[in-house]
Formats: sequence, C-alpha cells, structure tokens
Amino acid sequence: MLRFSRPEQTFPTLTAAEIERMRHFGELRSYADGELMFETGKPGPGMFVVLKGHVTITQRDGLGHVTPVIDQGPGQFLAELSQLSGRPALVDGRAEGEVETLLLPPERLRALLVAEAELGERIMRALILRRVSLIQAGVGGIVLIGPSHSVGVVRLQGFLTRNGQPHHLLDPDRERDAAELIARYSPKPEDWPLVVTADGTVLRNPGETELARSIGMIGGPKNDRIYDVAIVGSGPAGLATAVYAASEGLSVAVLDTRAFGGQAGASARIENYLGFPTGISGMALTARAFNQAQKFGADIMIPVTAKSLDCTRGDGAFSVELDGGDVLRSRAVVVASGARYRRPEIANLDKFEGRGVWYWASPVEARLCAGEEVALVGAGNSAGQAAAFLSGHAKKVLMIIRGGGLGASMSRYLIERIEATPNIELLFNTEITALEGDEASLLRRIRLKSRLSSDEDFADIRNLFLFVGADPATGWLDGCGVTLDRGGFVVTGGQSEQNQGRLVAPLETSVPGVYAVGDVRSGSVKRVGGAIGEGAQVVASLHGFLGDAAKPAL
Repeated sequence: MLRFSRPEQTFPTLTAAEIERMRHFGELRSYADGELMFETGKPGPGMFVVLKGHVTITQRDGLGHVTPVIDQGPGQFLAELSQLSGRPALVDGRAEGEVETLLLPPERLRALLVAEAELGERIMRALILRRVSLIQAGVGGIVLIGPSHSVGVVRLQGFLTRNGQPHHLLDPDRERDAAELIARYSPKPEDWPLVVTADGTVLRNPGETELARSIGMIGGPKNDRIYDVAIVGSGPAGLATAVYAASEGLSVAVLDTRAFGGQAGASARIENYLGFPTGISGMALTARAFNQAQKFGADIMIPVTAKSLDCTRGDGAFSVELDGGDVLRSRAVVVASGARYRRPEIANLDKFEGRGVWYWASPVEARLCAGEEVALVGAGNSAGQAAAFLSGHAKKVLMIIRGGGLGASMSRYLIERIEATPNIELLFNTEITALEGDEASLLRRIRLKSRLSSDEDFADIRNLFLFVGADPATGWLDGCGVTLDRGGFVVTGGQSEQNQGRLVAPLETSVPGVYAVGDVRSGSVKRVGGAIGEGAQVVASLHGFLGDAAKPAL
C-alpha cells in the first residue's frame, strides 16, 4: 500500500450536502462485484463519487506488477489529473461488492470545479496530490529498462519527468524482471532503454512523440474544429495565455514540441517571482499553470511540433501544420514558442550532446553528477540558478564565463549566492575550445583557453552544462508574413513597419490576428514574470480581434 504525506487532503470525504450539490453535474452508474470501472492505460470516463459500496484502487505496470494504492468508500471520489481531460487512467479501479456512483465526465468535472469554488479547490488539490503520490511511489506506470547513465534513459526520464508521467527504471544488471525481458528481446546498445507500457507493449529506445502516442498523452487535433486561439509554446507566457483565455470562455489549443514549462520549467529555483518569498522550482510553478489551464478546458497537445503557419485565412481561420501532417485551425494565433539555448561553436559539440553535454539542469542530470566535478558555461540568470542547484549535488562546479564579470547579466541575489558557495569556482575571460571523449563517445575532458592570453588548460569533466544565450524558435513562421528582427525574434506593435500608421495592440505582429508573447518577442525582458504578464495582457487583444472578426460587414 502506498503511503501519502497528506492523506486527509489527498482522499477527503465529501458531506451529504456537497454530494447533493454535485448531482446535477453527473449521472448515476452502478457496478457489479468485481467489475473493472476504469483501467490503466485506457481513457477514463471521468470522476466517480462513491455513493454505496467500496472500490479498490491499484497501480499496475506493463510487467504485471500490481501495487495496492487505497480502498475508497461512500463519500469519496475516484479521479486524478488525467480525468480533467479524458486522458488514459494511471490506476485500476475495481468494484468490491455492489457499487453505486455518481459519474462526472471530464467536461462536467471542469464545470463543477469552476462553479463550486470552495468544493472545487478541495477536489483540485486532491487530484494534484494523487498524481504527485503516483510519481513519487516509483513502482507503477511506464517501465524503463536500461543502464541509468545511458543516453536514451536520461533522455526519456527527462521527458517523462517534465511531463509529470509516473515511471520507474529497472537496472538490467540487478533486476530479475529486466534480465528476463532482455533475454527475450536481445537489445543492442542503441536499443536502450526498452520501454514497457501499461498494456505490455515493448518499445526499443522510442522517440518522445512515439512514446507519447503509445501512452495516450496526445491524440492530435480534430480536423473539423476551429479553436478561438492556438497557442504555440507552453512556457510561462503560453500557459498564462491559456489560463486567462480559457477562463474567459475562449476555446484554446496549446502546442509544445517537448514538455510544458519551457526553459523556466527546468529551473531548479526561481526566487524573484512575485508571491514566492522562499522561491519555487520552475517545474512546480509551471505545473500549477498547466493544471490550471486544463481545469478551464484548454486542449493541451504535447509533444506536438508546429511545422508551418498558413496566414491566408481563406475561410477566416489560420492553419497550423503539425508534424505527421495534421492541421490545427484557429481564428487567432499566439506565438509563444520561446527561444532555444544557443549552441556555441565548439568542434564535435553535437557528438557529445546527451552524452555529457546538457542544455538544462534537472534532477535527472544532477543524479549523473553526484560527487563529480562539472563545468557550466554562461553568465545569465539561468546559468546562475543551474550552478546553485548543481552545487548541491556535484563535488565542484567550474563556472566558465566569457566576460569579466556577472553583474551585467545576472540578478544580484544569484551573484551573492554563487560567491558564497564554496564549491563553485568562477573562471572569467575564459572559453572552451575543444571537447574530448572516450571510445563510447562519452565526454571525458574539456580544453580551456584564456581570452586575455595564449594560456590553455585541460579539465577532466564528464558533464558540461551550456547556458550561453538563446535563439528564437521562429522557423515555423517562414512564409507567413510575420516580421522578425535581425536576431530572428518576432517584432510586435508599432515597431513593425507594416503596422506604421495604424492602431495596433502592443503584442500584435505584422499579421492581424497573430500575436507574440514571452522570450520569442523582440524586446521582451526574458524573465518569467514578464512572460506571464504578457500572456495575461494578450488576452484582451484576442477578445478585441475575435469580436471585430465576428461583426458582419457593413
């Protein structure tokens, strides 16, 4: 049986009056003894409120291991975050004796959360805590089989962790079940990890999209539906837009190529965001926004990549072409695709990416660095947050800065923390000129050069973290007429030549109905607070544009 840190909040019991208020949101359903009410890996019908009888909840993985979770009875409700959007269930629920329930389908559950504020808060908190418990248990869900330091394992662990998907890792050298599966499938080194889904399907080192489709994370757009707004990117700016737009009644689709949260989601601790005096991790902050957007009915599709944008609007709608050939249509578009970390000009850099070279620092990468010396390149806030985080895991963090100081690009509180951390060493006016590896193409050494002299040095480094600026993710806008600045960032408002002489919203691009927010926008402040503010601000412009578009021509 799983243990829960806050059982009274995770599994509250509803009063008779609360259940009565919920009745017009649901429908009565009865189940016979032993009947399966919902099943791991299959779309859940919604949230059940138990009126009579008991339901046994268990967690199951693709190897057939079953772990008891809890037994729930009258007055309790059966659901977790998946039921907000009709995604596959993460647990099994089986009737013990005759069971009578009130079933709230996903859309009615979301309506309840909005209409009944106090009750909705209790339910939402329970849904979140249940998902957290399933993730922390580390016994059910997707099974990864492979060496913990292999490239594929690290890649997929990062993907599943960033998307809040329960999973656990089996070491082939120590786990009997893993050894039996390996003997059956005879994987080659490039096959790591083997991935076992809930229905027993075995995948060999799958891509993120292949894995996501196999576990029901994404289903693709409905070609006949036209959304009010398509938001490309689910970082802080995109999520803020989704929350405010969906809460105000707009139909919203959110796309992201890898995970919610963007670069901010990988930040170990954000301490300069309003309302969190002790700081909050980027994952925790953006996960709250992700759940909030689902609560208000936003359709979130991850991982889905926007390939191009058609702005001809022949029938009044924009068309976003997605990987796989699907097309998503909307009346307005918000570009929130952010910026990707820049790849410095170092020979053979691509050879070591994912093999010792990393562009973010999450607990998955920190595990690889335990007790070792690591190097980090960068002088911005993201670099400072990563250095402070890694210093708690690594023996030493060698922070390599191309310039002569930190003050011009990093917040003062981070500078003070770095200077006070004994196992962070600062190397100013220094750059990396070469990387060296072993026969398995794993990073083993870096070459350093002073920018003030001809001095060169080497450092035995197995993990290198790069935070050296960012390039905007705007390639998918080619051919649409959206104006970009010299750096490739989206120009908005009066800055655009096409907007000269006409009244435009500050976040509108050169194409009416297309807006840009967050790091992808030219002139943005590149801070979480600024991105969230722009996401909230753009919704007023969306209402104005959609309202004007709906007016009949005179």
